Amino acid sequence: MNTATRGEKVFNVVNILILSLVGIVTFFPIYYVFIVSFTEPAEYLSKSFVLFPENWSLDSYKYLLSADTFMNAIGVSAFLTIVGTILSLLISSSFAYSLSRKKFKGRKIILMLVLFTILFNPGIIPNYLLIKELNLLNSLWAVILVSLTSGWFVILMKGFYDSIPESLVEAATIDGCNDITAWIKIILPLSLPSIAAFGLFYAVGYWNQYFNALLFLNDASKWPIQVLLQNMLIDSSGSSLGDVDPLIKPPPSQTLKMAAVIIAIAPILLVYPFLQKHFAKGVMIGSIKE
Repeated sequence: MNTATRGEKVFNVVNILILSLVGIVTFFPIYYVFIVSFTEPAEYLSKSFVLFPENWSLDSYKYLLSADTFMNAIGVSAFLTIVGTILSLLISSSFAYSLSRKKFKGRKIILMLVLFTILFNPGIIPNYLLIKELNLLNSLWAVILVSLTSGWFVILMKGFYDSIPESLVEAATIDGCNDITAWIKIILPLSLPSIAAFGLFYAVGYWNQYFNALLFLNDASKWPIQVLLQNMLIDSSGSSLGDVDPLIKPPPSQTLKMAAVIIAIAPILLVYPFLQKHFAKGVMIGSIKE
């Protein structure tokens, strides 16, 4: 039985201490935001710093959920996330599968074009001019279109599809399946871990849409939650929330902002545990081809 040397023990202790410190520093801002959002308004106003409230309150959440502007922003973000993620997975997975088929003529040229988009981004102005020419300014579809797929994700998905034996597709072809049917009935079921991993990446990206929404959406009623949250953090008066139920007393702006942050990050935090078992496998699968 191998025993650790004194140097290894010291190294392990130092590692644990450093990682614990990094974990605390990383977790504390989230903890503080969470605590302040649930602190009773009167207690927050009477104290300059709260680590654990004596009185818990849902006033900030009730106020936010009664604001039509805030709920509308949540709905917009949900639409972008659900529709955008589904379309992105459909486009990216089908595109990657096509590039992985050796019989696909011209796939090397297309693959080089995909790699070119990774190395050279067109930038803000060409994207804006494209959306303008398509008459999609001030449309939610503009935000989805510019984020519809990623060259890097396509390359990673292609690596996974390359690891699937060609004999499976050939057997399906013998049974009468065409390429589309084989992709739907055979390839997609085998690629669920990869789909789950990239789906999470796309969902986080769409839910956190900020710059593209700010660039293409002029109508405040179409702003996603991240744009509204940014306006709330700047505006201390709370006027960015629009009309709110007058029977609900407005809480302090700071607790209101903290509650908005918690609501904004909650969906991703709730979804991730269900995809965690697929996540680690999905991001690694296809990186090493047997």
